[in-house]
Amino acid sequence: MSRSASAVLDRAAAGERISAEEALELYRSAPLHALGAAADTVRRRRYAGVEHIATYIIERNINYTNVCVTACKFCAFYAPPKSDRTWERDLTDILRRCAETVELGGTQIMFQGGHHPEYGVEYYEGMFKAIKDAYPSLVIHSLGASEVQHMAKVSGVSPEEAIQRIKAAGLDSFAGAGAELLPARARTAIAPLKESGERWLEIMEIAHNLGVESTCTMLMGTGETNAERIEHLRMVRDVQDRTGGFRAFIPYTYQPENNKLQGQTQATSLEYLRMIAIARLFFDNVAHIQGSWLTTGKEIGQLSLHYGADDLGSVMLEENVVSSAGAKHRSNLLEMIHLIRASGRVPAQRSTTYEHLRVLEDPADDPVDERVVSHLSSTAVEGGGIGAIAPQRLLKVTPVG
Repeated sequence: MSRSASAVLDRAAAGERISAEEALELYRSAPLHALGAAADTVRRRRYAGVEHIATYIIERNINYTNVCVTACKFCAFYAPPKSDRTWERDLTDILRRCAETVELGGTQIMFQGGHHPEYGVEYYEGMFKAIKDAYPSLVIHSLGASEVQHMAKVSGVSPEEAIQRIKAAGLDSFAGAGAELLPARARTAIAPLKESGERWLEIMEIAHNLGVESTCTMLMGTGETNAERIEHLRMVRDVQDRTGGFRAFIPYTYQPENNKLQGQTQATSLEYLRMIAIARLFFDNVAHIQGSWLTTGKEIGQLSLHYGADDLGSVMLEENVVSSAGAKHRSNLLEMIHLIRASGRVPAQRSTTYEHLRVLEDPADDPVDERVVSHLSSTAVEGGGIGAIAPQRLLKVTPVG
Protein backbone atom coordinates (compact mmCIF):
# COMPACT_ATOMS: atom_id res chain seq x y z
CA MET A 1 0.00 0.00 0.00
CA SER A 2 1.34 3.40 -0.94
CA ARG A 3 2.06 6.06 1.66
CA SER A 4 -0.84 8.13 0.34
CA ALA A 5 -3.27 5.21 0.58
CA SER A 6 -2.08 4.49 4.10
CA ALA A 7 -2.79 8.09 5.06
CA VAL A 8 -6.28 7.88 3.53
CA LEU A 9 -6.97 4.68 5.46
CA ASP A 10 -5.88 6.34 8.71
CA ARG A 11 -8.17 9.31 8.02
CA ALA A 12 -11.10 7.04 7.21
CA ALA A 13 -10.55 4.99 10.36
CA ALA A 14 -10.54 8.24 12.34
CA GLY A 15 -13.98 9.07 10.98
CA GLU A 16 -13.10 11.64 8.32
CA ARG A 17 -15.08 11.64 5.08
CA ILE A 18 -13.16 10.21 2.14
CA SER A 19 -13.81 10.94 -1.53
CA ALA A 20 -14.90 8.44 -4.15
CA GLU A 21 -11.41 8.61 -5.67
CA GLU A 22 -9.83 7.81 -2.30
CA ALA A 23 -12.29 4.98 -1.73
CA LEU A 24 -11.40 3.49 -5.09
CA GLU A 25 -7.70 3.63 -4.25
CA LEU A 26 -8.34 1.81 -0.96
CA TYR A 27 -10.62 -0.75 -2.60
CA ARG A 28 -7.93 -1.53 -5.16
CA SER A 29 -4.79 -1.44 -3.06
CA ALA A 30 -5.28 -1.52 0.71
CA PRO A 31 -4.28 -4.82 2.38
CA LEU A 32 -7.38 -6.81 3.19
CA HIS A 33 -6.79 -7.10 6.94
CA ALA A 34 -5.82 -3.43 7.30
CA LEU A 35 -8.97 -2.46 5.42
CA GLY A 36 -11.11 -4.67 7.66
CA ALA A 37 -9.46 -3.37 10.82
CA ALA A 38 -10.12 0.24 9.80
CA ALA A 39 -13.77 -0.54 9.00
CA ASP A 40 -14.21 -2.36 12.31
CA THR A 41 -12.76 0.65 14.11
CA VAL A 42 -15.42 2.84 12.50
CA ARG A 43 -18.15 0.34 13.44
CA ARG A 44 -17.02 0.19 17.05
CA ARG A 45 -16.97 3.96 17.36
CA ARG A 46 -20.38 4.36 15.69
CA TYR A 47 -21.93 1.79 18.03
CA ALA A 48 -19.97 2.58 21.17
CA GLY A 49 -21.70 0.94 24.11
CA VAL A 50 -23.36 -1.75 21.99
CA GLU A 51 -20.39 -2.55 19.76
CA HIS A 52 -20.38 -6.09 21.16
CA ILE A 53 -23.79 -6.78 19.57
CA ALA A 54 -24.59 -8.03 16.06
CA THR A 55 -28.19 -8.17 14.91
CA TYR A 56 -30.44 -10.39 12.82
CA ILE A 57 -34.11 -10.39 11.85
CA ILE A 58 -36.70 -13.10 11.22
CA GLU A 59 -38.60 -12.43 8.01
CA ARG A 60 -40.25 -14.00 5.02
CA ASN A 61 -39.86 -13.13 1.35
CA ILE A 62 -43.19 -13.67 -0.38
CA ASN A 63 -43.33 -13.76 -4.17
CA TYR A 64 -46.67 -12.71 -5.59
CA THR A 65 -45.88 -13.42 -9.27
CA ASN A 66 -43.00 -14.34 -11.51
CA VAL A 67 -44.50 -12.53 -14.51
CA CYS A 68 -42.15 -9.75 -15.58
CA VAL A 69 -41.68 -7.53 -18.60
CA THR A 70 -38.23 -6.28 -17.56
CA ALA A 71 -36.18 -9.40 -18.41
CA CYS A 72 -33.03 -8.60 -16.42
CA LYS A 73 -30.15 -10.72 -17.66
CA PHE A 74 -29.02 -11.81 -14.19
CA CYS A 75 -32.48 -13.01 -13.08
CA ALA A 76 -33.45 -16.69 -13.04
CA PHE A 77 -36.82 -16.11 -11.40
CA TYR A 78 -38.91 -14.21 -13.92
CA ALA A 79 -41.06 -15.51 -16.77
CA PRO A 80 -42.24 -13.43 -19.77
CA PRO A 81 -46.00 -12.71 -19.73
CA LYS A 82 -46.83 -15.26 -22.44
CA SER A 83 -44.61 -18.03 -21.08
CA ASP A 84 -46.09 -21.34 -19.92
CA ARG A 85 -44.07 -20.92 -16.69
CA THR A 86 -46.01 -17.92 -15.36
CA TRP A 87 -47.90 -17.92 -12.08
CA GLU A 88 -49.67 -15.49 -9.76
CA ARG A 89 -50.25 -16.18 -6.08
CA ASP A 90 -53.69 -15.55 -4.65
CA LEU A 91 -54.48 -13.53 -1.53
CA THR A 92 -55.50 -16.58 0.52
CA ASP A 93 -52.07 -18.11 -0.02
CA ILE A 94 -50.29 -14.84 0.79
CA LEU A 95 -52.22 -14.43 4.04
CA ARG A 96 -51.43 -18.04 4.99
CA ARG A 97 -47.74 -17.30 4.58
CA CYS A 98 -48.12 -14.17 6.71
CA ALA A 99 -49.81 -16.23 9.43
CA GLU A 100 -46.91 -18.70 9.44
CA THR A 101 -44.46 -15.82 9.71
CA VAL A 102 -46.20 -14.45 12.80
CA GLU A 103 -46.45 -17.93 14.34
CA LEU A 104 -42.70 -18.46 13.99
CA GLY A 105 -41.75 -15.10 15.49
CA GLY A 106 -41.17 -13.26 12.25
CA THR A 107 -41.65 -9.52 12.32
CA GLN A 108 -41.17 -8.53 8.68
CA ILE A 109 -42.34 -9.54 5.24
CA MET A 110 -40.74 -8.61 1.96
CA PHE A 111 -42.65 -8.81 -1.30
CA GLN A 112 -40.72 -9.60 -4.44
CA GLY A 113 -42.22 -10.22 -7.84
CA GLY A 114 -42.04 -9.35 -11.45
CA HIS A 115 -43.22 -6.22 -13.20
CA HIS A 116 -46.56 -7.71 -14.17
CA PRO A 117 -48.12 -5.79 -17.07
CA GLU A 118 -51.51 -5.66 -15.28
CA TYR A 119 -50.39 -4.87 -11.72
CA GLY A 120 -50.83 -1.19 -10.97
CA VAL A 121 -51.11 0.74 -7.73
CA GLU A 122 -54.55 -0.76 -7.02
CA TYR A 123 -53.11 -4.26 -6.83
CA TYR A 124 -50.61 -3.34 -4.12
CA GLU A 125 -53.12 -1.21 -2.23
CA GLY A 126 -55.50 -4.13 -1.94
CA MET A 127 -52.82 -6.62 -0.93
CA PHE A 128 -51.18 -4.39 1.67
CA LYS A 129 -54.50 -3.39 3.21
CA ALA A 130 -55.58 -7.02 3.52
CA ILE A 131 -52.32 -7.96 5.24
CA LYS A 132 -52.43 -5.05 7.69
CA ASP A 133 -56.07 -5.77 8.51
CA ALA A 134 -55.26 -9.41 9.28
CA TYR A 135 -51.78 -9.03 10.82
CA PRO A 136 -51.24 -5.43 11.98
CA SER A 137 -47.99 -6.31 13.76
CA LEU A 138 -46.24 -7.41 10.57
CA VAL A 139 -43.97 -4.81 9.03
CA ILE A 140 -44.31 -4.58 5.25
CA HIS A 141 -40.74 -3.83 4.16
CA SER A 142 -41.07 -4.41 0.45
CA LEU A 143 -40.57 -3.35 -3.15
CA GLY A 144 -38.44 -0.47 -4.34
CA ALA A 145 -38.14 2.28 -6.90
CA SER A 146 -38.40 -0.07 -9.88
CA GLU A 147 -41.76 -1.39 -8.74
CA VAL A 148 -42.97 2.15 -8.05
CA GLN A 149 -41.97 3.23 -11.54
CA HIS A 150 -43.82 0.27 -13.04
CA MET A 151 -47.01 0.45 -10.97
CA ALA A 152 -47.28 4.22 -11.55
CA LYS A 153 -46.99 3.69 -15.29
CA VAL A 154 -49.64 0.92 -15.30
CA SER A 155 -52.06 3.07 -13.29
CA GLY A 156 -51.28 6.31 -15.08
CA VAL A 157 -50.28 8.19 -11.93
CA SER A 158 -47.12 9.90 -10.70
CA PRO A 159 -44.59 8.06 -8.52
CA GLU A 160 -45.49 10.49 -5.72
CA GLU A 161 -49.14 9.43 -5.83
CA ALA A 162 -48.22 5.75 -6.07
CA ILE A 163 -46.00 5.99 -2.97
CA GLN A 164 -48.59 7.94 -1.00
CA ARG A 165 -51.30 5.42 -1.82
CA ILE A 166 -49.37 2.25 -1.00
CA LYS A 167 -48.08 3.90 2.18
CA ALA A 168 -51.66 4.67 3.21
CA ALA A 169 -52.59 1.05 2.46
CA GLY A 170 -49.91 -0.34 4.79
CA LEU A 171 -46.42 -0.17 3.28
CA ASP A 172 -43.94 0.63 6.06
CA SER A 173 -40.67 0.97 4.14
CA PHE A 174 -38.98 0.10 0.88
CA ALA A 175 -36.54 -2.78 0.67
CA GLY A 176 -34.25 -1.07 -1.80
CA ALA A 177 -34.96 -3.63 -4.50
CA GLY A 178 -33.87 -3.03 -8.07
CA ALA A 179 -30.76 -0.96 -7.37
CA GLU A 180 -28.51 -3.62 -8.94
CA LEU A 181 -25.73 -1.37 -10.33
CA LEU A 182 -26.61 2.31 -10.58
CA PRO A 183 -23.93 3.59 -13.01
CA ALA A 184 -25.26 3.74 -16.56
CA ARG A 185 -22.95 1.38 -18.46
CA ALA A 186 -23.11 -1.42 -15.91
CA ARG A 187 -26.87 -1.06 -15.43
CA THR A 188 -27.68 -1.02 -19.13
CA ALA A 189 -25.54 -4.13 -19.67
CA ILE A 190 -27.59 -6.26 -17.25
CA ALA A 191 -31.01 -4.54 -17.10
CA PRO A 192 -31.53 -2.53 -20.29
CA LEU A 193 -35.31 -2.25 -19.80
CA LYS A 194 -35.14 -0.86 -16.26
CA GLU A 195 -35.21 2.78 -15.29
CA SER A 196 -31.84 4.51 -15.09
CA GLY A 197 -29.83 4.55 -11.89
CA GLU A 198 -30.49 8.27 -11.61
CA ARG A 199 -34.24 7.67 -11.87
CA TRP A 200 -34.05 4.88 -9.27
CA LEU A 201 -32.42 7.30 -6.85
CA GLU A 202 -34.84 10.09 -7.75
CA ILE A 203 -37.82 7.89 -6.82
CA MET A 204 -36.13 6.84 -3.58
CA GLU A 205 -35.54 10.49 -2.75
CA ILE A 206 -39.23 11.18 -3.37
CA ALA A 207 -40.11 8.30 -1.02
CA HIS A 208 -37.78 9.53 1.70
CA ASN A 209 -39.30 12.99 1.50
CA LEU A 210 -42.76 11.42 1.84
CA GLY A 211 -41.69 9.65 5.03
CA VAL A 212 -40.98 6.22 3.55
CA GLU A 213 -37.45 5.14 4.46
CA SER A 214 -35.57 2.34 2.73
CA THR A 215 -32.48 0.24 2.51
CA CYS A 216 -30.18 0.22 -0.50
CA THR A 217 -28.62 -2.81 -2.18
CA MET A 218 -25.84 -3.45 -4.67
CA LEU A 219 -25.42 -6.49 -6.92
CA MET A 220 -21.77 -7.44 -7.35
CA GLY A 221 -20.20 -9.63 -10.00
CA THR A 222 -22.06 -9.01 -13.26
CA GLY A 223 -19.11 -7.49 -15.09
CA GLU A 224 -18.96 -4.06 -13.48
CA THR A 225 -15.61 -2.40 -12.90
CA ASN A 226 -14.16 -1.47 -9.52
CA ALA A 227 -14.71 2.17 -10.43
CA GLU A 228 -18.38 1.50 -11.15
CA ARG A 229 -18.80 -0.20 -7.77
CA ILE A 230 -17.44 2.87 -6.03
CA GLU A 231 -19.52 5.17 -8.23
CA HIS A 232 -22.60 3.25 -7.03
CA LEU A 233 -21.63 4.14 -3.46
CA ARG A 234 -21.06 7.78 -4.36
CA MET A 235 -24.46 8.10 -6.02
CA VAL A 236 -26.16 6.67 -2.93
CA ARG A 237 -24.17 8.83 -0.51
CA ASP A 238 -25.09 11.99 -2.39
CA VAL A 239 -28.81 11.23 -2.02
CA GLN A 240 -28.33 10.25 1.60
CA ASP A 241 -26.74 13.63 2.29
CA ARG A 242 -30.02 15.23 1.21
CA THR A 243 -32.58 12.82 2.72
CA GLY A 244 -31.08 10.59 5.41
CA GLY A 245 -33.61 7.98 4.33
CA PHE A 246 -31.36 4.97 3.65
CA ARG A 247 -31.24 2.88 6.82
CA ALA A 248 -28.71 0.32 5.62
CA PHE A 249 -26.50 -0.69 2.73
CA ILE A 250 -26.60 -4.33 1.63
CA PRO A 251 -24.21 -5.62 -1.05
CA TYR A 252 -24.73 -9.14 -2.36
CA THR A 253 -23.18 -11.27 -5.07
CA TYR A 254 -24.54 -12.39 -8.43
CA GLN A 255 -25.52 -16.06 -8.67
CA PRO A 256 -24.68 -17.70 -12.00
CA GLU A 257 -27.28 -20.41 -12.66
CA ASN A 258 -30.31 -20.34 -14.98
CA ASN A 259 -29.88 -16.81 -16.28
CA LYS A 260 -28.71 -15.12 -19.45
CA LEU A 261 -25.35 -14.03 -18.05
CA GLN A 262 -24.48 -17.71 -17.44
CA GLY A 263 -21.83 -16.91 -14.87
CA GLN A 264 -19.49 -15.16 -17.29
CA THR A 265 -18.25 -12.97 -14.44
CA GLN A 266 -18.60 -13.27 -10.68
CA ALA A 267 -17.39 -11.49 -7.55
CA THR A 268 -15.01 -13.35 -5.27
CA SER A 269 -15.46 -13.65 -1.53
CA LEU A 270 -12.50 -11.33 -0.97
CA GLU A 271 -13.98 -8.70 -3.29
CA TYR A 272 -17.19 -8.93 -1.28
CA LEU A 273 -15.40 -8.49 2.06
CA ARG A 274 -13.48 -5.54 0.65
CA MET A 275 -16.79 -3.97 -0.39
CA ILE A 276 -18.27 -4.43 3.08
CA ALA A 277 -15.24 -2.68 4.55
CA ILE A 278 -15.16 0.14 1.99
CA ALA A 279 -18.89 0.71 2.47
CA ARG A 280 -18.41 1.15 6.23
CA LEU A 281 -15.56 3.59 5.65
CA PHE A 282 -17.29 5.52 2.87
CA PHE A 283 -20.85 5.72 4.24
CA ASP A 284 -20.38 8.11 7.10
CA ASN A 285 -24.08 8.96 6.68
CA VAL A 286 -25.62 5.45 6.51
CA ALA A 287 -26.11 3.79 9.87
CA HIS A 288 -26.00 0.08 9.10
CA ILE A 289 -23.99 -2.27 6.90
CA GLN A 290 -25.54 -5.71 6.44
CA GLY A 291 -23.55 -8.85 5.71
CA SER A 292 -25.04 -11.46 3.40
CA TRP A 293 -24.71 -15.17 4.09
CA LEU A 294 -27.34 -16.16 1.51
CA THR A 295 -25.18 -15.45 -1.55
CA THR A 296 -21.66 -15.64 -0.10
CA GLY A 297 -21.99 -18.50 2.38
CA LYS A 298 -22.26 -18.53 6.13
CA GLU A 299 -18.52 -18.37 6.82
CA ILE A 300 -18.07 -15.25 4.65
CA GLY A 301 -21.19 -13.74 6.19
CA GLN A 302 -19.69 -14.35 9.58
CA LEU A 303 -16.40 -12.76 8.52
CA SER A 304 -18.29 -9.67 7.36
CA LEU A 305 -18.89 -8.91 11.05
CA HIS A 306 -15.14 -8.30 11.33
CA TYR A 307 -15.05 -6.08 8.24
CA GLY A 308 -17.49 -3.39 9.30
CA ALA A 309 -20.91 -5.08 9.19
CA ASP A 310 -23.11 -4.75 12.26
CA ASP A 311 -25.96 -6.95 11.01
CA LEU A 312 -26.01 -10.50 9.62
CA GLY A 313 -29.28 -10.22 7.76
CA SER A 314 -32.16 -12.56 8.24
CA VAL A 315 -33.42 -16.00 8.94
CA MET A 316 -35.53 -16.15 5.77
CA LEU A 317 -38.56 -18.35 6.25
CA GLU A 318 -38.88 -18.35 2.47
CA GLU A 319 -36.67 -17.18 -0.41
CA ASN A 320 -37.12 -17.86 -4.10
CA VAL A 321 -35.37 -15.25 -6.22
CA VAL A 322 -31.63 -15.69 -5.67
CA SER A 323 -32.10 -19.40 -4.92
CA SER A 324 -33.50 -19.76 -8.44
CA ALA A 325 -30.11 -18.52 -9.67
CA GLY A 326 -28.15 -21.04 -7.63
CA ALA A 327 -27.86 -19.75 -4.05
CA LYS A 328 -28.11 -22.94 -2.00
CA HIS A 329 -27.07 -21.70 1.42
CA ARG A 330 -29.54 -22.43 4.21
CA SER A 331 -29.59 -21.50 7.86
CA ASN A 332 -31.83 -21.51 10.90
CA LEU A 333 -32.30 -19.41 13.98
CA LEU A 334 -30.04 -21.53 16.19
CA GLU A 335 -27.26 -21.48 13.61
CA MET A 336 -27.61 -17.73 13.06
CA ILE A 337 -27.16 -17.20 16.79
CA HIS A 338 -24.17 -19.55 16.80
CA LEU A 339 -22.53 -17.75 13.87
CA ILE A 340 -22.79 -14.44 15.69
CA ARG A 341 -21.55 -15.84 19.00
CA ALA A 342 -18.64 -17.64 17.33
CA SER A 343 -17.55 -14.33 15.80
CA GLY A 344 -17.19 -12.86 19.30
CA ARG A 345 -20.42 -10.84 19.26
CA VAL A 346 -23.66 -11.01 21.21
CA PRO A 347 -26.71 -11.86 19.04
CA ALA A 348 -29.77 -9.61 19.12
CA GLN A 349 -33.00 -10.01 17.21
CA ARG A 350 -33.89 -6.65 15.69
CA SER A 351 -36.85 -4.89 14.20
CA THR A 352 -37.02 -3.51 10.66
CA THR A 353 -35.82 -0.16 12.01
CA TYR A 354 -32.91 -1.87 13.83
CA GLU A 355 -34.17 -1.56 17.38
CA HIS A 356 -33.05 -4.48 19.55
CA LEU A 357 -36.06 -6.67 20.33
CA ARG A 358 -34.22 -9.40 22.20
CA VAL A 359 -30.56 -9.28 23.22
CA LEU A 360 -29.19 -12.76 23.97
CA GLU A 361 -26.47 -11.88 26.45
CA ASP A 362 -26.71 -15.28 28.17
CA PRO A 363 -26.56 -18.39 25.95
CA ALA A 364 -28.93 -20.06 28.41
CA ASP A 365 -31.63 -17.71 27.14
CA ASP A 366 -31.21 -18.68 23.50
CA PRO A 367 -34.43 -19.73 21.69
CA VAL A 368 -34.82 -23.40 20.91
CA ASP A 369 -37.56 -23.44 18.27
CA GLU A 370 -36.12 -25.67 15.53
CA ARG A 371 -38.98 -24.78 13.17
CA VAL A 372 -37.49 -21.34 12.55
CA VAL A 373 -35.41 -22.26 9.52
CA SER A 374 -34.55 -20.64 6.24
CA HIS A 375 -36.57 -22.51 3.68
CA LEU A 376 -34.50 -22.20 0.57
CA SER A 377 -37.37 -21.89 -1.86
CA SER A 378 -41.02 -22.80 -2.16
CA THR A 379 -41.23 -22.40 -5.91
CA ALA A 380 -37.73 -23.12 -7.15
CA VAL A 381 -37.16 -26.28 -5.10
CA GLU A 382 -39.64 -29.13 -4.92
CA GLY A 383 -41.05 -29.53 -1.44
CA GLY A 384 -39.82 -26.14 -0.23
CA GLY A 385 -41.82 -23.95 2.11
CA ILE A 386 -43.14 -24.37 5.62
CA GLY A 387 -46.39 -26.08 4.78
CA ALA A 388 -48.04 -27.50 1.72
CA ILE A 389 -47.94 -24.90 -1.02
CA ALA A 390 -51.41 -23.82 -2.03
CA PRO A 391 -52.20 -23.70 -5.75
CA GLN A 392 -50.84 -20.58 -7.39
CA ARG A 393 -53.80 -18.68 -8.76
CA LEU A 394 -54.52 -15.19 -9.94
CA LEU A 395 -54.58 -12.86 -6.97
CA LYS A 396 -57.81 -10.88 -6.95
CA VAL A 397 -58.04 -8.03 -4.46
CA THR A 398 -60.52 -5.24 -3.94
CA PRO A 399 -59.07 -1.83 -4.82
CA VAL A 400 -58.87 0.66 -1.97
CA GLY A 401 -60.99 3.76 -2.20
